Amino acid sequence: MPGFPITMANPVEHAGPLPSEADVVIIGGGVIGVSTAYFLAKKGLRPVLVEKGRVAGEQSSRNWGWIRQQGRDLAELPIMIEANRLWKDIDADLGEDIGLTSCGLTYFAESAAEMERYETWVRDAAPTGVDSRVLSVAELDQMIPGMKHRYFGALHTPSDMKAEPWLAVPAMARAAVRHGAVIVENCAARVLERVGGRVSGVVTEKGPIKAPEVVVAGGAWSSLFLRNEGVKIPQLSVKATVAATNSLPELHSGGGVDLKLAFRRRSDGGYTLAAAGFHEMFIGWDAFRHLFHYLPQLRRDFAGRTYLPKAPAGYPDGWTTARHWGAGAETPFERMRMLDPAPNQRKVEDIRRRFMALLPDIGEVEIVASWAGMIDSMPDIVPVVDRAPIPGLSICTGMCGHGFGIGPGFGRIMADLVSGGDVGHDLGRFRFNRFTDGSKLDLGPDL
Repeated sequence: MPGFPITMANPVEHAGPLPSEADVVIIGGGVIGVSTAYFLAKKGLRPVLVEKGRVAGEQSSRNWGWIRQQGRDLAELPIMIEANRLWKDIDADLGEDIGLTSCGLTYFAESAAEMERYETWVRDAAPTGVDSRVLSVAELDQMIPGMKHRYFGALHTPSDMKAEPWLAVPAMARAAVRHGAVIVENCAARVLERVGGRVSGVVTEKGPIKAPEVVVAGGAWSSLFLRNEGVKIPQLSVKATVAATNSLPELHSGGGVDLKLAFRRRSDGGYTLAAAGFHEMFIGWDAFRHLFHYLPQLRRDFAGRTYLPKAPAGYPDGWTTARHWGAGAETPFERMRMLDPAPNQRKVEDIRRRFMALLPDIGEVEIVASWAGMIDSMPDIVPVVDRAPIPGLSICTGMCGHGFGIGPGFGRIMADLVSGGDVGHDLGRFRFNRFTDGSKLDLGPDL
């Protein structure tokens, strides 16, 4: 299995050249952008995806690898159910192993109140047909024997899946190219071109490309790009730490999470571990600009993140990061090709010890790699998936750490949204103007 996650040390796989025209230009080579390019190409259109660094170089190869229906916002759930099906279709089309497996995913309950929240979610989600169910203590012990921590029960979804993200997204990109998409790495989008107020293309560092439709799917960078175009969304980002263990006995083939630790069996025989319920947030200009929008989330879980006074130079909300530039100027996206934050090593050791304490029969656990990623977040914990105020511009960003699993679902939706097809779902929950139209902020589930 190739090294994980993807970094700038990975060789350029999609070098261009940049076409002069496209039906759709997609900005951002994460799972959302790649999925959009894949489904547009399958429709017979000519999408061009530009990525400032490497495909899946940021959060799309740094996540847990969960393909999760359970615990989703109820507006996301039908899209996620579709995504589960699409992952299987895509896997059959790839011709290479991405570790896609139906394994079941499990939330462990630390309290009776948590069990009650799980029961409420299962009841509310039942009309969708998702196979989630609440497990008793005895059922949980039978499913994962040998756990030393005594939980109150669990929420479990047998049809939830897993895949290796550093394999899956690049494989999907290669499939998109086979179907007719063009992908160009090391090619940052600088500004939009417009004619009569409508999008007419994109100026990149490698030149202009004409297109009547543009999709911004830039993850943690989306807000910065859009602000320069006069389009404002209250998007921030937080750092999450992940680690990979050595090959270990298979005590559980799926994934589980409690308030402090998440784990998932990988296809190479190791486990991916993560510091659940722990995020680090770098304070910058946007953190102050958007504070009002985030107050409900902060009231609900202020202690769920650690606040750091200064982002590394060049980060999207860094104090010295440029907010405005023109078509002929070097942009922040060229100065910072990839967000590659240092993992929190204290948390890495903490989750290693917690994993061994939870499953002592697994033996001595060694960490063979650790990394961190910047998760793009929104105040209500659901993304923006909508047309922007500029005709011809669409936005799909702010996945709040849920993007890998649901990526094919939103990619298919974006392909139909920009080509005039049937999106097939109610996207009202994800509308662009929900933060400015006077609507009450409705937080997604705290699951």
